[in-house]
Amino acid sequence: MLRDVLMLDLEGPQLGQEEAEILRHPGVGGVILFSRNFVNVEQVQELVKAIRAQRPDLLLAVDQEGGRVQRFQEGLTRLPSMGALGDLWKHQPQEAEEAARLLGWLMATEILTLGIDISFAPVLDLNPGVSDIIGRRAVHADPGVATAVLQAYVRGMHLAGMAATGKHFPGHGSVAEDSHVAIPVDRRSMEAIEAYDLKTFATLVDQLQGIMPAHVIYERVAPEPAGFSTFWLQEILRGRLGFSGMIFSDDLSMEGATVLGSYAERAHGALQAGCDMVLVCNHRAGALEVLAALEHEDMPVHAWRRRAMLGRFGMTRESMGQHPEYQRACDWANRLVAL
Repeated sequence: MLRDVLMLDLEGPQLGQEEAEILRHPGVGGVILFSRNFVNVEQVQELVKAIRAQRPDLLLAVDQEGGRVQRFQEGLTRLPSMGALGDLWKHQPQEAEEAARLLGWLMATEILTLGIDISFAPVLDLNPGVSDIIGRRAVHADPGVATAVLQAYVRGMHLAGMAATGKHFPGHGSVAEDSHVAIPVDRRSMEAIEAYDLKTFATLVDQLQGIMPAHVIYERVAPEPAGFSTFWLQEILRGRLGFSGMIFSDDLSMEGATVLGSYAERAHGALQAGCDMVLVCNHRAGALEVLAALEHEDMPVHAWRRRAMLGRFGMTRESMGQHPEYQRACDWANRLVAL
């Protein structure tokens, strides 16, 4: 059977007995937390302790991008959207890159002090004004602006001790449909995608420890969504770009994943295409179906990729507040959120 390959979610702010039993299943490799799992800092730290009491080695994650995607808020800094950094770069590029480094450090440090390994960040998509679901989650429409800001942001994450996960490969920003509720189809050529969306991934690939592909069908390139495509994951991401880190599927409960069939078929398709870990969120029956299917899966698992995603813990909430970068980072966050 396959071990440590499913990341799933929890129902509330405390760990239930049934959930504790599920976490002990060897197929479970991680837990992703949402806003419903967070009441305050102290509560989520206790939840993390309860999870790690079951499986100390689980990879714990959250989406803490900033802007409209910030799962944890009470007691943490309100983070600006990445688009605010792109706006700043157009007028003050050096200040924008410094702010990006500080905000990457701040986001990562705050999450690490909670005992959580990673935020699925940053968004490497571009924002040409087509996709509402991406929008200002992306830095900018210009790949040059985006990569300058993103390199600084990732550097800040690394300084804090957090691995960086770029999403949504090879780019979700140029298609209008939302893959949460639709099956997006991008009708551009490979040449057009390479000349635009793929640039941020190609530039940052050596600085990322994880990548999450999009549930988008690039129909002139491959028939499946990118996260189920050996062409995108093996030939392009692993082969042409040389990425050696962790590939996470996007949530298999999203509408964009339904083209593969059942949850077991979705997980099988993602793993066969090259994903190292699959996510099933907000659908407990689907997660259990995947765990049952993993009993019959047999393929190589590169455990070192998952180890590279684990957080480097060391700073406490108290020591964070004393760090010389902390107040500067908070000042930038407050300034950019207000814009």
